Amino acid sequence: MVNNKKVVVVMPAYNASRTLEKTYNEIPRDLVDEVILVDDRSQDNTSELAKDLGVDHIITHQKNKGYGGNQKSCYNKALEIGADIVIMVHPDYQYTPKLIPSMCYIIANDLYQVVLGSRILGKGALKGGMPIYKYIANRILTLTQNLLMNQKLSEYHTGYRAFSREVLESIDFDVNSDDFVFDNQMLAQICFAGYEIAEVTCPTKYFDEASSINFKRSSVYGIGVLWTSLAYRIQKIGLTKFRIFRRPVR
Repeated sequence: MVNNKKVVVVMPAYNASRTLEKTYNEIPRDLVDEVILVDDRSQDNTSELAKDLGVDHIITHQKNKGYGGNQKSCYNKALEIGADIVIMVHPDYQYTPKLIPSMCYIIANDLYQVVLGSRILGKGALKGGMPIYKYIANRILTLTQNLLMNQKLSEYHTGYRAFSREVLESIDFDVNSDDFVFDNQMLAQICFAGYEIAEVTCPTKYFDEASSINFKRSSVYGIGVLWTSLAYRIQKIGLTKFRIFRRPVR
């Protein structure tokens, strides 16, 4: 716990058996109270390995629900077990869990309610092997999103995120897409609800075992990102209302 706040790590997993152990072993269990792994119907032994490693809660989807659907299970379970601070860590070891303490203390000390591990602050992205086309797309999308949403984030596309319980209870993440655009919809909801977002510099690693999406799916994701930001702007100026920005009923 940190400042008497329960810390829970959630791990949305799919075919993560080759990197799960290395990722899990870097989680600071002296600070993290419980770990949740949601296996989105992997084709390998991810769930069995998680059990052997001692992961506290393992949820196995009976059918593949997608990246966004996986996260919904993660966050709902975290809220169910009383988490005050929730950190999403991808089990593919693209992001090191060694930043968990820094991210937790920012939230625990009520400085910010949301913290992102940014690959763009500093030189972490290209140094870590991010493909150049993804880097360029990241920069173009982020610039456009900042303009549409009146924000100043260095990137919206990192998968390393920490949230307070208050934030997760204040947005209706269950209505978001089950696909990769879930991440951006969630950030748009958070900004729409009036929360400020902190960022910390995060090194990242791109390698064969790390998860990635192909160019076609990246293009679909990019279109979804732009639509989400545009919807944010449209509702902000009062032209219409979108379901993702409604208050949740929990």
